[in-house]
Amino acid sequence: MPLLVLLFLLAQDLSHRGFVEGRATLYPQEAVNDSGQVIGEIRLQHEGFYRPWKSLQFAESFDLRIDSHHQTEREFRLDWNNEGRKRALFSVRRLSAQYYRGGLTVEAGKQLVRWGRTDIINPTDRFAPRDYLTVVDNDFLGIDAVRAIYERGAHTIDAIWSPHMTPSRIPLASQRWVIPPPEGTPPFVVQREIPDGPQAGVRWSYVGFVEFAAAFYDGFNHVPSYEFTPGSLVVKETYPELRMIGGDIGLPLPLVLLKAEAAYFESPDRRTDDYVSYVIQLERQRGEWFFVAGYGGEAVTRPGLQSAEFNPVRGMTRTFLAHAGYTIDPNRSLDFEAAIRENFDGLWVNGEYSQAVGQHWRVTAGFTLIRGDSSDFLGQYNRNSHATIAVRYSF
Repeated sequence: MPLLVLLFLLAQDLSHRGFVEGRATLYPQEAVNDSGQVIGEIRLQHEGFYRPWKSLQFAESFDLRIDSHHQTEREFRLDWNNEGRKRALFSVRRLSAQYYRGGLTVEAGKQLVRWGRTDIINPTDRFAPRDYLTVVDNDFLGIDAVRAIYERGAHTIDAIWSPHMTPSRIPLASQRWVIPPPEGTPPFVVQREIPDGPQAGVRWSYVGFVEFAAAFYDGFNHVPSYEFTPGSLVVKETYPELRMIGGDIGLPLPLVLLKAEAAYFESPDRRTDDYVSYVIQLERQRGEWFFVAGYGGEAVTRPGLQSAEFNPVRGMTRTFLAHAGYTIDPNRSLDFEAAIRENFDGLWVNGEYSQAVGQHWRVTAGFTLIRGDSSDFLGQYNRNSHATIAVRYSF
């Protein structure tokens, strides 16, 4: 009897949720290096929370997934560090402990960390590596970290320390999101060098009539750069040291909300650029609609000697940005996002329609249109426009 009582009490502090989703992606055009045009994927995600005391909570989130295009490993193992080229069949998304006391919250373990205020592009979001296997449809990866947030009145201090850098997952070399070099180019061998060292950062924010924040980061770039040596067929994939100083602001105006975010990036590695990245946007809510329109820009302050890099955030700058959504009713909604290069050499448009069916089911249909010049970061994917349909059961 005492054991049953104990189990009952534990159950009162245990909660969980999750979903099973089947997704199909259709590419109308074949790619130069990839004839696959229909990709199927099944994903199971579970999240659980256990609070044994008012001041302590444990959180977990696991992913189990498989797809038809070999973007996921076929080896059944529990992946923790997200360093594989492919997605893991079974991976830890979050596993952490949170302690609360007064205005202080401390979380330790694997977790998702987000900074920034603006839409589509967040220059200050340095602790958020992503899964870029399909560049424009990406998801965030968890990192190992200790995070302390202290709130006092209108002020908040957010300090983060991570023992190592978690790299973003980049497109697979044999698939359509890698644009192959011109014919006649000799095959290269990529030598990956993941740095060994910690990363740390702090963000101070103020909430009032005007909301603003300042942030600092010291660590590594989680997207890679590539070093080519003349006469060698070995290409080094590196993750340079990086320091960032930035901030964001939200200012309510009579008709719109003005948001801005900017960051200065500096590296002791002379092979990489030093540069400023910024976003300015206007936001308005009207009835069931919301509208966001802005511009993402960049200014290089010191060009580096590096031959190439893969950086979708920088690739989305020098663009006009837009985001709009409409809530049709409690069960149906529309969402649109767009980025248009200022010289019109690149275009990315994404639209989604989502409808709930009953209490647990949701169907989402979407399309992504990509057009532009092959020399442009967006335009190079002009054969990768696609349509998606997903059916999700939530529990």
